[in-house]
Amino acid sequence: MTTVAPPVDLNALLDRARTAQAGLPYGPRRAALLEVAARLRARAPEIVRANAADVEGETRRGTPAPLIDRLSLDEARVHAIADACAQVADLPDPLHRIVSGWRLPNGLEVRETTVPFGVIAMIYESRPNVTVDAAALALAAGSAAVLRGSASALHSNRALTDAIREGVAAVGLDPDVVQLVDSPDRAYVTELLSARGRVDLAIPRGGASLIRHVVDTAKVPVIETGVGNCHVYVHADADLEMAAEIVVNAKVQRPGVCNSAETLLVDAAVAEAFLPAVAARLRDAGVELRGCDRTRTFVDATPATDADWDEEFLDLILAVRIVDDLDAAIAHVARHGSGHTEAIVTRSREAARRFQARVDAAAVFVNASTRFTDGFVFGFGAEIGISTQKLHARGPMGLAQLVARKYLVDGEGQIRD
Repeated sequence: MTTVAPPVDLNALLDRARTAQAGLPYGPRRAALLEVAARLRARAPEIVRANAADVEGETRRGTPAPLIDRLSLDEARVHAIADACAQVADLPDPLHRIVSGWRLPNGLEVRETTVPFGVIAMIYESRPNVTVDAAALALAAGSAAVLRGSASALHSNRALTDAIREGVAAVGLDPDVVQLVDSPDRAYVTELLSARGRVDLAIPRGGASLIRHVVDTAKVPVIETGVGNCHVYVHADADLEMAAEIVVNAKVQRPGVCNSAETLLVDAAVAEAFLPAVAARLRDAGVELRGCDRTRTFVDATPATDADWDEEFLDLILAVRIVDDLDAAIAHVARHGSGHTEAIVTRSREAARRFQARVDAAAVFVNASTRFTDGFVFGFGAEIGISTQKLHARGPMGLAQLVARKYLVDGEGQIRD
């Protein structure tokens, strides 16, 4: 297999996407999504074979194991991706809903309704499931999806996109509503981000450098899905056994994803009792600890640098800091957090509510793992990313967040004085 492909005529591709999007039916697109799910299941062996070529290439390059895990597909994962697509099909149609309506004193009737964005460009790294999630959610929301995944997943994304387009065509819709930018050339990313009037919305999903590049470069509207520098704070009044379970899960369960914990904050009042035990469990799971000076009086850890507090490791690495109290923990999160997900472990209702009220993040948990910040887990069906910005959408972005608004106004000859 090879990643070589002919040059992409991006303008023509975007024109086809726009035409296909305009032809989508007014009503639910459920049949297309169910057919896509069926084609994914039927072509699972072929998709897995394509993915194996990507995994082999990244393994040769020395890509870390957690990132290989993000890239890897087996038939069970492909079927899970298909199941998620089918679940999107069963979600309520988000389009043409009357959000609100009112009558003005002059007699004009105003209705605020939901409408498609149009053409959505998805720019993402080596997670093949994003190919299907983005296409399914865009289609369900009445938009076209233009997919630009990373070169490391190109074989996988080709196979997945072929199955998606085949499913869309099987129900009589234009398959060009889902397009893959079939090239590893990064110049197409810049071209996509400059396509004002052709791309209505761009959504990056990946690491800090990708997101920063998209935000800094884009001339089209962007929803910023953020880096996950997530913290777990073990409060002085925490159940320490519960805290250990949460910390280990938040770091170890799947370290290569954005909602895994990257920093552990421990209240000084419980550091001596808590740190040695949790450190042993983390080391048994293969986690490297990078600790502050106070942390290293209780456990063996690599000295933490200033950069470690801001790092999204996406690996079995955890920065650990002892803080004096709740206010110090909140201050650390305010300085170093990415606005994604934060968690406190405590039996104090007052401390929990103060933490939730004062920490500025898309999701703030009490006594639960950060790993639950996920559109599927939240009941959104699937997600297109987790937004850490505050305009339009914040947190897991599912189907309901992928629509724009339009005002429909009916009159009877009114004119303005």
